[in-house]
Amino acid sequence: MSETFQTENGLELYYQSWYPQASARAVLVIVHGHGGHIGILTRMVEYFVERNYIVFSYDLRGNGKSPGQRGHVNSWTEFRVDLDNFINLVKNKEPNQEVFIIGQSMGGTIALDYILRESNQPKGLILLSPALEIGVSSWKLLIGQILSRILPNFALETGLGFSAASRDPEVVADCEKDSLRHSQGTARLAAELLNAIDWIKANATKIQVPILILHGGADKVTLPQSSKYFFESLTLVDKERKEYPDSYHELHNDINYLEVLGDIQDWIGRHL
Repeated sequence: MSETFQTENGLELYYQSWYPQASARAVLVIVHGHGGHIGILTRMVEYFVERNYIVFSYDLRGNGKSPGQRGHVNSWTEFRVDLDNFINLVKNKEPNQEVFIIGQSMGGTIALDYILRESNQPKGLILLSPALEIGVSSWKLLIGQILSRILPNFALETGLGFSAASRDPEVVADCEKDSLRHSQGTARLAAELLNAIDWIKANATKIQVPILILHGGADKVTLPQSSKYFFESLTLVDKERKEYPDSYHELHNDINYLEVLGDIQDWIGRHL
């Protein structure tokens, strides 16, 4: 089922929900990454619905079928408030279900910022290739920070090709044909993302939600060593991290996606 929900500044963000035929075990809220949309999550959605999970996901502002300039945000707070509104919507629809958040790439950064700042905590947080260090050239990031105040809507190509998403050539071909995908980022988004990453790292010891981090060892988009260092900085006991040595950025779309999704299912099952 597809619908929209309203943000605090009036945008109608596109979302979908999927229900299993049998009694549900829990609700999974998936937050996609920069340049993506709900459609890139098909394999993950089908996998978990078949295993009796309810799945909700939405297109971030400026992405997919949601309105807004491609690859732009006025303030990182907008991402956080959008997620909070969506979590409230999910809990209103499914008040008796435990909620787990799955954050992919920049969606992981949004989810981390959310659990550190909001009281509406999930049962657990799963991070797929979280954006804690970006494989974008340093000069583009510097330009973004400089222009953020004077030309916040100025957009550049990130330079991150779709070939870095997956080792599956069919997935890469689909990415290149997908009109809802984009690889643009504005100056303001670059500055806000870097500030959010710095703040999350500085406050990592405050995280109390059980956390699973999965990363591809060959990820050139969000660098795997960054999630390793972040994992080591976490002080909570209930934390796990797994690195898949040869995997690329979109673990849910790589050639070993069934292994990855199985690891997520196992972790969630141990936390229900």
